[in-house]
Amino acid sequence: MEYPSAYGFFFEGPGHPLIRRPMPALAPAAGEVVIEVSGCGICHTDVGFAVDGVPTRHPPPIVLGHEISGRVVDTGAGAAEWRDAAVIVPSVIPCGACPACCAGRPTICRRQFMPGNDGHGGFATHVKVPARGLCRVPDQLRPGLPLSWLSVIADAVTTPYEAIRRSRLTEDHVAVFVGVGGVGGFGVQIAAALGAAVAAIDVDGARLALAARHGATLTINSSESDVRSTRAAIRAFAQDSGRSGLGLRIFETSGTPAGQQTAFNLLDFGAHLAVVGYTPKPVELKLSNLMAFDATAAGNWGCPPDRYPEVLELVLGGGVSLDDYVEVHALDCAPNVFQRVVEHKLTRRAILTPTQ
Repeated sequence: MEYPSAYGFFFEGPGHPLIRRPMPALAPAAGEVVIEVSGCGICHTDVGFAVDGVPTRHPPPIVLGHEISGRVVDTGAGAAEWRDAAVIVPSVIPCGACPACCAGRPTICRRQFMPGNDGHGGFATHVKVPARGLCRVPDQLRPGLPLSWLSVIADAVTTPYEAIRRSRLTEDHVAVFVGVGGVGGFGVQIAAALGAAVAAIDVDGARLALAARHGATLTINSSESDVRSTRAAIRAFAQDSGRSGLGLRIFETSGTPAGQQTAFNLLDFGAHLAVVGYTPKPVELKLSNLMAFDATAAGNWGCPPDRYPEVLELVLGGGVSLDDYVEVHALDCAPNVFQRVVEHKLTRRAILTPTQ
């Protein structure tokens, strides 16, 4: 099938604006599909590529964007079952056959495909991706929940979900999120849906107010509170919560050096620190605190595709609300919208859609 009108916005190198160009040939090979994009979220990782000099594995020019939802319009051999299906594309697509995948660690697969990193991504009208791991979406969604919104499940929702799952968070625990923008805001909701007592820390009062409406019982503005006061407030909250789970569950979701320092300084006995946010900047930490508190720290690169359906059900069932956390923009406005994301001028997760 030919797509003569297909186009995307190409990243040509750090410091260069996104450029609209026709997409190259989109004929799917065996095991591949072509998706007509409904929506693609703009992630902090995209900013890292475009501004911070983090290299993409496929050299520029490349179409960025790894939070993709849409409908399959063409299939290669062995993928016919996906034709016409509404889907979410995993942000990290493992090969399924390497030692890491066979050992149950698909997110560290070295043959993985990440749209917008290993090949063209979703800042486009169409994208070609492997069919493996696609998450099927019901054809009929509730009113007010368009398919384009579900694109953010591919990273902003599934990544904190996986971090929370690995932390073994239960209703007996206290969860602390440092940075409650897109990823952290969804993390607050997931933790609250699991019954945990949730605290939110941020420098933005509006984000904290939103987190309070979506499950955070305690909010702390770190621009108005020093480390010692923040730590005291969190420990008092944990004591007053009546939760019996040992150790805080701390989630660093700001992706900033200051946020990572704050999160590390909150470690207590038996705590678990999940590093979810990313910054290329170095951070100075007293690493021996992990030993002193018998605590753990871990990161997660995305979420295995086989967990996407349960996250989708959480969203469709109302456990996680997207309404207050996303805003949709026309794909043709991609350069301007992307720059506004870079400059922190948007308060919600920006989604680009060709049909706006």
